Amino acid sequence: MAMEDAEFRNLIGSDKVEGTAVYGVDGEAIGSIERVMIDKVSGKVSYAVLAFGGFLGMGSDHYPLAWNSLTYDTELGGYRTDVTREKLEGAPHYADDSEWDWNDPAHTRAIDDYYASAGRSGAPYAGGRL
Repeated sequence: MAMEDAEFRNLIGSDKVEGTAVYGVDGEAIGSIERVMIDKVSGKVSYAVLAFGGFLGMGSDHYPLAWNSLTYDTELGGYRTDVTREKLEGAPHYADDSEWDWNDPAHTRAIDDYYASAGRSGAPYAGGRL
């Protein structure tokens, strides 16, 4: 068995996470994981960037989600989240990497604030692109 085909107990290579389907609370597929963002100091995954929209991978927007909002579902063979398609449509997102600055704390704060307060009135982020 080739190393790239292997999964080890609770560990998985990042190349196997990329492309994995993400399902909403209703079991509907809402996108797929495009990449994971790893904290350089702790080594822990902080965010998964979800590809959503578009057709056949073209024109998809990118929606960062907190990694801890995803749970692997062995029956679905993908990740489950409580994020609905409707909630996702109003979330912070970007069209391509040149539009997103992961060094800007306002971007990660907008992600965290949106998902922490989505569904409540007075949410600090109104949705759309940053």
